Amino acid sequence: MPKFFLLAICTIANSFLFAQNNLTNYAREAAVVTKMVEKFHVQPKAVDNVFSAIVFDRLIKQLDPQKIFFTTADIQILTVYKDKVDDDIKNRKVIFLETISTNYQKRISTADTMMNNICLKPFNFSLAEKITVAEDTSYAANDAALHTKLYKMVKRSILLSLLHYQTRISSLSPIQQQKFIDSAEMVFRKKINTTFKRSISRKIERPGGLNQLVGVEYCKAIANCFDPHTEYMPVTEKEDFESELGKKAMGFGFKLDEDENGRVSINELQAGSPAFKSGQLNQGDMIESVQWEGKQAIDVTTASIEEVVRILSVSNHDKAVLKIKKADGSTRNVSLFKEQLEADEADAEKVKSYLLKGVKTIGYISLPAFYEDWENEEANVNGCANDVAKEILKLKAEKMEGLIIDVRYNGGGSMQEAIELAGIFIDAGPVAMVKTREQKVLTLKDVNRGTIYDGPLMIMVNGYSASASEMFAGTLQDYKRAVIAGAPTYGKATAQVILPMDTTITLDNDFSNKNTRSYIKTTVSQLYRVNGTTAQASGVIPDVLLPDMLEANAEREGNEPLAIRALNIDANKYYKAGAPLPLASLKASAKSIVNASEYFKKINSYVNFIDRSKQQKDMSLRLSDALVLVEKNEQDIPEFDSAKQVANFKVINNAYELQRMKTNAKLAAVNEEWKQALSKDPYINVIYDLIISMIK
Repeated sequence: MPKFFLLAICTIANSFLFAQNNLTNYAREAAVVTKMVEKFHVQPKAVDNVFSAIVFDRLIKQLDPQKIFFTTADIQILTVYKDKVDDDIKNRKVIFLETISTNYQKRISTADTMMNNICLKPFNFSLAEKITVAEDTSYAANDAALHTKLYKMVKRSILLSLLHYQTRISSLSPIQQQKFIDSAEMVFRKKINTTFKRSISRKIERPGGLNQLVGVEYCKAIANCFDPHTEYMPVTEKEDFESELGKKAMGFGFKLDEDENGRVSINELQAGSPAFKSGQLNQGDMIESVQWEGKQAIDVTTASIEEVVRILSVSNHDKAVLKIKKADGSTRNVSLFKEQLEADEADAEKVKSYLLKGVKTIGYISLPAFYEDWENEEANVNGCANDVAKEILKLKAEKMEGLIIDVRYNGGGSMQEAIELAGIFIDAGPVAMVKTREQKVLTLKDVNRGTIYDGPLMIMVNGYSASASEMFAGTLQDYKRAVIAGAPTYGKATAQVILPMDTTITLDNDFSNKNTRSYIKTTVSQLYRVNGTTAQASGVIPDVLLPDMLEANAEREGNEPLAIRALNIDANKYYKAGAPLPLASLKASAKSIVNASEYFKKINSYVNFIDRSKQQKDMSLRLSDALVLVEKNEQDIPEFDSAKQVANFKVINNAYELQRMKTNAKLAAVNEEWKQALSKDPYINVIYDLIISMIK
């Protein structure tokens, strides 16, 4: 089976754009998207009036998620196209695209002018004003209503910023209070206006302009209507996505930091990178503006790190000119192109292992993603499965008596790596099953006899464990090879492949070197566990359930309205489960530990508090009302702190890691942070107690 066919991915991509201005190009791209999906998708949909309405609604939402550009009047004008988008797609027409792009340009300009006018005058926080849920969540009826909505949103934002200083405000006399509020309000108001203007500039001053943004979002909306993981990907986005799966990332080669005044500066240069080789950049240099080739410069003097990163992420191939302010006050323009960068050893999101030494010595391995070895594809010496195997050998040399593998927050990656990782712990046999659009069921097998480790094993999961993580955990659960502990997983059991936008290719062809200006990541198969069930929409249910504060904001595949729904199939007849694990006693022990823990006792209270907080309510924009509400909320929020956790073990490094850190101060510093975090993690503390009970 080709390697690309086994690519299972969960990461949700961002919008990176290729340099094309002509909307006609995107009309053609849209047609190709539907043709590619029709040819390769596991459950293609008809491109009809129903599909048209979904694309229409999704595109409006993507272009205006806060409902601060379009008005109800605009939507009514555009609605005439709601059942005609499918015809435009099929016939490669630009009627709808041109109409919405023109309207969007006008609405952005209008909102920009309104924001300028709103931010000219100070806000009075003693007035009895409020922003209602209806105002906040609906499109404004017209320009006058939009102006009112923007006014209230800005006022709320400034009010929330002021509330960060509630203790200081409460301690001042009325006259001092007003003086402080007036001063802070002016600063916050200016910052909001500047940030808004930068967001407008990012839309307009990117390589390709606003038409490009609308065209790309149009193609993205179409792709996403087939299922949440089918995505249209301009070349920059495709490259960035592959870097998350282990491929060398494109970048300039510097890291950013903020000083005490919030100014963004260069904190570190990576040796051999474009920034390093330019010879014009130094640690401490302030970034004042970013100018993409052929566009106006974007002022970033008051931008946050997150904003600067978004601006620098627009393209991987266009030239960027950075205006830099040096320590002596002089400024210079530095031109840079991105290049593929070597991963920083200390910051690399790869496997890390430790020994938890207490009553028993337990190995701990963190696996953040199922990454591949892109540089040595045949040997596969640097894929995550091989990396985990190396860490196990190091831990075994230290006489570990049990092993914990942590795939919390692991959003997936290469399914081939998940198969190989499962094979480390089971003898040769079926690992999972795949169902294609032809309804053919294929078996994914571990072909290597024997195991690297056969002792007590626990796998930690949560609601952010997805895709390949779920396949790995589900397989070992079916074989009764490991105890799964934590919260139910995300529920993604589909596999995607990234294809060049070319309808002539087939999945059997090698298209790895075929370069196009855009790509499509499309769902080509459904994944099943060896017992015939699927994690799709339902996730993997842990053997030992633990309370999780993340459940308060849980977002899972099953909540996606366009997620693929799958039925169970027959179990693989060659799959034979191992001996039963002591689940009853482990569940009883976990319950006892959780009930005795102050930390876990308060999690349910916290989840309930967050659930109540989600119920939107009208908000007063009067400062005195807001201060009373904040004080009440602070009394209601359960207080718990994992920093108070007392571990039943000491976190230590294996001998190999200790030697490495002797010559790398940065690696040693990062390592110390990891050790502190592990020793204070309440979940690892529970898992440690459970796994030592399994050791005979």
